[in-house]
Amino acid sequence: MSLALTSTHPTTGSRRRWVALTALLVAEAVNLLDATIVQVAAPKIHAELGGPVSVVQWVTTAYTLAFALLLITGGRLGDIAGRRRIFRIGVAAFMLASLACALAPSVITLIAFRVVQGAAAALIIPQTIGLIKTMFHGDELSRALGSIGPVMGLAAVCGPVLGGVLTHADLFGSSWRSAFLVNVPLSVAVLALSPLLPENRAPRRPGLDPVGTLLAVLGTGLVVYPLVRDDDPAILPMLAMIGAGLLVLVAFGLQQRRSARRGRLPLVETSLFSTRRFPAALVTSTVFFAVTTGLTLVVVLQLQLGLGVDVLPAGLALVPWSAGSAAASWIAGAWLVRRFGQRVMFTGLVVLFLGILATGIGYLHDRASSTVAFGSPGALLLPLALIGIGHGLFTPAFFTAALRSVQPQEVGSAAGLLNAVQQLGATLGVAVLGSIYLHLAGGPGTAGRSFAAATTVCWVACALVALAASAATLMRPER
Repeated sequence: MSLALTSTHPTTGSRRRWVALTALLVAEAVNLLDATIVQVAAPKIHAELGGPVSVVQWVTTAYTLAFALLLITGGRLGDIAGRRRIFRIGVAAFMLASLACALAPSVITLIAFRVVQGAAAALIIPQTIGLIKTMFHGDELSRALGSIGPVMGLAAVCGPVLGGVLTHADLFGSSWRSAFLVNVPLSVAVLALSPLLPENRAPRRPGLDPVGTLLAVLGTGLVVYPLVRDDDPAILPMLAMIGAGLLVLVAFGLQQRRSARRGRLPLVETSLFSTRRFPAALVTSTVFFAVTTGLTLVVVLQLQLGLGVDVLPAGLALVPWSAGSAAASWIAGAWLVRRFGQRVMFTGLVVLFLGILATGIGYLHDRASSTVAFGSPGALLLPLALIGIGHGLFTPAFFTAALRSVQPQEVGSAAGLLNAVQQLGATLGVAVLGSIYLHLAGGPGTAGRSFAAATTVCWVACALVALAASAATLMRPER
């Protein structure tokens, strides 16, 4: 353990541990902020840097895709080289990539550095739980782990709002670039506190499985890329590329099983797939986060590109969603899940469905009446709050149910997979729902078409919520 945490004075040692925990929580929050803060700024980025309209999707997708695909490998690197060391490397790389994003002269450069940001985040996030478990024990460990949820909820609330405020403020003429620059002082603060963290690594040195990582990256890339292309590709080549990606992912699954049979440590713990419950949880998570992340982007696009609303009110329009999610998540985690169990998860899906349905009906009404009342940020308040409440009720109940049947030796792999498919779902949601909206809405300022496009997205999202609910039923204990 680091000398910084070893003290003859228990009060001083305890204080240092909690300060070190602050560094971990800030790092977690910054990475979540970066996945959401740019969604509000993305239309402004497109307006200033130019390029195809799919830029608004790639600014988010480049980050979440790299994050998802390298998350498990990042965890392995911490096991091998030391969690504090990899954490500090990740934070430093994230800070430099954020600065590079802020200074990017072109769209291609920005997207490239967003990939680097996502890869750096994949080094940071897997280390936090291991470091917390090293620093704390007993009741203190429960308190430390319990602090993650509220911090993540606060980051979710602040992300879209902060993106709108910073971009609108245009500090020193920075416009959208300040949404990336805000990461720099926060990263410096985390690095300054990082010497308080203990060094820690796995007792048994695991392998990295480069072949498995390459297959996962290639397969997922082949599936996602044609969904975000802006040149309206022919359907057969697009389906061929997606089909090739699915075949590569099948090869990845077979390679993982072969590695396990040969006694090697695969990228994914294959015993997790011996029953239907955990695979069903992965499907549920992917679809759920595809809906919520993709729909967030569409709401912003409809306001900014469809109606010409400024970036600040567009960001503030998402406050009811984020606030509803944070409040409902806290209530569900503190009381409801312990009393009602998995029923809270299904209640959340029903509330989410009703919120999306209300949003779609509102868009449909405004299109029919040729008004823009519902498309104004204030008119979105109640439907988006309902969506947020559904999101908040679902999340703690889902993760509790998903990890309940996992064996102790499977926890690390299970948590890594759930985080990875959450990010992958976010990527697919931005790709699919964002592409549907942009294809149907046409260019900026086409209010009528934007209402029709947003309505269609809501109907697709409702169908996906129903799919998530169907998959969630398979998470019930097998008899």
